[in-house]
Amino acid sequence: MGCGTSDCGSCGGCGSCGGGCRREIVLTPPEAALLLRLGEVAFLPAARRKGSETPIYLEEADYSPEECGEALAWLQLKGLVSLDYDLPLVNFDYAAYGEDLLHGSAALTAAGQEAVEVLELQGTGE
Repeated sequence: MGCGTSDCGSCGGCGSCGGGCRREIVLTPPEAALLLRLGEVAFLPAARRKGSETPIYLEEADYSPEECGEALAWLQLKGLVSLDYDLPLVNFDYAAYGEDLLHGSAALTAAGQEAVEVLELQGTGE
């Protein structure tokens, strides 16, 4: 697609493509940490309570489980991470998450991979 189309997304920022260029995504520190972690490993464990949409993630030492769960939820809403509760990680011990939870996984989307690349190049800007 050429510059000037409504969804080129890679025209270099000419300004005529209806918002697909120079898109800025604001990330909280927990969101940035989880994105960078997903840049290192393909999948992270996730869980959620039945009837709830809030993810649970217990593996991050720098942030509370509540902060991480909220961060994963926002990353999913921003289209950077996909959460799949039908695909739990193989050979991962979900014991700390409890048996009453739906066990699943988190992975980067294509947009999430691009965001990781930008974070690695530009840093988090803290």
